[in-house]
Amino acid sequence: MISNHLLLEEPIRMASILEPSRSSYFPSMTKIVGTLGPKSRSVEVISQCLMAGMSVARFDFTWGDAEFHQETLENLKIAIKKTKKLCAVMLDTTGPELLVINKGDHPIPLEADSFVVLTPDQEKEATSNLLPINFGGLAKALKPGDTIFLGQYLFTGSETTSVWMEVTEVKGDDVVCLIKNSAVLAGTLYTLHVSQVHIDLPTLPEKDKEVISTWGVKNSVDFLSLSHTRTGQDIRQAREYLSRLGDLSQTRIFAKIENVEGLVNFDEILQEADGIILGRGNLGIDLPAEKVFLFQKAAVYKCNMAGKPAVITRVVDSMTDNLRPTRAEATDVANAVLDGADAILLGAETMRGLYPVETISIVGKICGESEKVYNQDSYFKKTVKYVGEPMSHMESIASSAVRAAIKVKASVIICFTSSGRAARLIAKYRPTMPVLSVVIPRLKTNQLRWTFTGAFEARQSLIIRGLFPMLADPRHAAESTSATNESVLKMALDHGRSIGVIKSHDRVVVCQKVGDDSVVKIIELED
Repeated sequence: MISNHLLLEEPIRMASILEPSRSSYFPSMTKIVGTLGPKSRSVEVISQCLMAGMSVARFDFTWGDAEFHQETLENLKIAIKKTKKLCAVMLDTTGPELLVINKGDHPIPLEADSFVVLTPDQEKEATSNLLPINFGGLAKALKPGDTIFLGQYLFTGSETTSVWMEVTEVKGDDVVCLIKNSAVLAGTLYTLHVSQVHIDLPTLPEKDKEVISTWGVKNSVDFLSLSHTRTGQDIRQAREYLSRLGDLSQTRIFAKIENVEGLVNFDEILQEADGIILGRGNLGIDLPAEKVFLFQKAAVYKCNMAGKPAVITRVVDSMTDNLRPTRAEATDVANAVLDGADAILLGAETMRGLYPVETISIVGKICGESEKVYNQDSYFKKTVKYVGEPMSHMESIASSAVRAAIKVKASVIICFTSSGRAARLIAKYRPTMPVLSVVIPRLKTNQLRWTFTGAFEARQSLIIRGLFPMLADPRHAAESTSATNESVLKMALDHGRSIGVIKSHDRVVVCQKVGDDSVVKIIELED
């Protein structure tokens, strides 16, 4: 296990802790992914979420139909125009998720030390003694002694709404379980998780393919969260499927690691995926409690070194019903930032929680305070050492831009890019100042019509720590004349001034292409 030492060694002045947090256009460098749902789908609430710091909107297709999510997305588009805040769209698949079906939508009391039968016969009524499930092969995968967890979708682990069970007998297609704790299941949908057992279901089932090929294509989603990713082959198959769907070939695939299989195959998955989401809800069941933080630290470190975004889930569950997080949750958010996470993903807290806007705001503030004590110097040296020598041309330029910005105490780094790769590489070295990524559109054709690239690339950087995109005028070419470059730079500087991150006499580091050469330059602003 590699020790990160990513907390500043200098002692923190106790008096500074009592100073109020400074408000900023960017609440934090760490990004926030918010799940939109029943409590967060109106234009007004979404607008407030964007202003509070949400930069990626997640649409979870485990529940709700395409029409419901489309209405929410249309409201998101209105909110984006209203607030002038960019926001990316993430489609989260169902994956091989095991569900208990309660067609009657009635509460089901389960008593400790009693028995319940899990059956694949979905026509039967759910009762305290019989629970229909959506998978016919469960009996073949289980044996007596195996552990099963059953709870509400987006379960919190609360013993009043979730149940631990032990398999005692397998009868044909049915599984008999001993209930370990008393609980009442309320609602129509419960998640069933079998600890450390392979479930023979496809990672991208037909239901998910239908959603992607219809709703996903229609809305040109920026990110696909591939739930229950277990192998690198899962990513390759998903990418091959997206490649057949036109514009979705540009969609970035994030592997959602939720079980031990994903942990065992993590290196292979990281190589194939565009980013990683640590689904700590299921991981917290599949792994012993004392091992979850170890996997988080190791996984985030590997993502950092690979320059791929790491997203942490399930941090402030209690804010689903409460206005403030617990002390443990607030510390958990801070530790995720210190570990090197790019983004925090909020699920139930914003989807069905009572305080979606306040949750985003508080998480953003915790992230911002944590970033103040993040040991960037240690991280930078470690990353340079990991990359090794000789560095690639792009890697060398990116690390040099960050080193220069820190040495001259630049207020921002401005990076000209068309694909977004240069800006992502700069962000990989975790500069202490924001990186304004100026995405310069490129003209392309499919022989039938001309279109500009750039919007995808700009939105897809909204999940990367410290990276803040803006779109340049499409009349400017990616590799253009000196006069045009100066025009784009002026636009970027004016934008920086307007949002308050650049002031008179500030130093700014600029990374851009001039002809065939990549150039890093330092400019000092006048009045």
